[in-house]
Amino acid sequence: MTARTPAENKAIVLEGFETLFNRKDLVAAERFWSSVYTQHSAHVPPGREGLFELVATASPDMRYECQLAVAEGDFVMLHGRFSGLGQPTNWVVVDILRLEDGVMVEHWDVIQDEVTRENSVGGHPMFGDQFPG
Repeated sequence: MTARTPAENKAIVLEGFETLFNRKDLVAAERFWSSVYTQHSAHVPPGREGLFELVATASPDMRYECQLAVAEGDFVMLHGRFSGLGQPTNWVVVDILRLEDGVMVEHWDVIQDEVTRENSVGGHPMFGDQFPG
C-alpha cells in the first residue's frame, strides 16, 4: 500500500476522467477505476462495469470539462460539466471520489441541469463565466 498525496490523487482522478469521458478509452480507464468500485450515483449502474457500459453507450458527443478540483487525503471533489449528453441541457456535477492505492474505489455525485440566463434566478452561470448558448 502506497500513500499518495492529495495532489497526486487529484492528478489521478483528472487523468481518469479525461481518459474515460473524453477519450472514451475503456481499456486504459481500467487502471484508474478499481474492479471493486462502489457507485453511489442514482444515474449510473453499479460497479466499474456499469460506469464503463454507460460511457460506451453514451452519445459520442459527450464531453467532460472540469472547472475545479479539490483534494484532501484520499478524497477528490470535482466541479464539472457534462455536455453532449443527447438531452436538452448539460449537467453541472460535483463528483466526490475516494481513492485507495492510486485507484478510484468509491463515487458520489450531485447533478443539476445547467440553466440559461433566462432561467437563472441568481443571474450567474452555474459553470464558468458564461451561460450556455
